[in-house]
Amino acid sequence: MGLHNFSPSPGSSTRKRIVARGIGSGMGKTATRGTKGQKARRQIHPNFEGGQTPIFRRLPVKKGFRNVNHKVFAIVNLDDLEKNFEKGEEVTPAVLEAKGIISLNKVDGVKILAFGTLSKKLKVSAHKFSGKASEAILANGGEAVSL
Repeated sequence: MGLHNFSPSPGSSTRKRIVARGIGSGMGKTATRGTKGQKARRQIHPNFEGGQTPIFRRLPVKKGFRNVNHKVFAIVNLDDLEKNFEKGEEVTPAVLEAKGIISLNKVDGVKILAFGTLSKKLKVSAHKFSGKASEAILANGGEAVSL
């Protein structure tokens, strides 16, 4: 058995610590703040970083941050598909790049958006589809395949 095994009785409470009320209290004189220095003499803001440039001044002001996991998609609209493909053709990112509609450099995939109208049956393979774009492709009897 040791002192570390003892615990307060259930329902008991500890008296609040009263500091800076004389030597007899055991917490007088320096009031538990140690001796000298800035922390002993006055309150310091919790965000104070000891004199180095604070984080709120190190951060960019206007432009903000780019999430490290941010994905950039090449955008293809329905009217692009309407203009550049015939009925029944298969649309893939490689075909889109070969036709010069998109460039796959520095992008993480292709996203199909619902700008414009589509009246042809196409099998479209892309990384993402907007809800209305996939509805429009399916409404014409086509197929929307997520890669």
